[in-house]
Amino acid sequence: MMNQQPSGKSKAIIAYITFIGMFIAYFMNRDQKHAFATWHIKNMFGLVLILLISQVIQAYVDLLIGEIIWVISFLLWVFSMIMAISNKQKAIPVLSEKFQQWFTFLD
Repeated sequence: MMNQQPSGKSKAIIAYITFIGMFIAYFMNRDQKHAFATWHIKNMFGLVLILLISQVIQAYVDLLIGEIIWVISFLLWVFSMIMAISNKQKAIPVLSEKFQQWFTFLD
């Protein structure tokens, strides 16, 4: 039996194609909202913030710590993209729940 493809799946996948894809998916989702896409857009927004924080830490605090955070954010991005492709809203432990609470302006 095949998995039912959630509405908004293409927008959710687009959201994970760089930060530009996140903006494209957000604007595509504004007119006809899909909960699946909105969830993944918020998740990607949080991951982009973590990536930006890692860059600031690399530049101004500690190169090694920034690199570690960057690698972790990259792995979380890969995991999240796979979940979108797999029709799942499987969360990054703790973070995805917080992203959904914090980024309500993306609803």
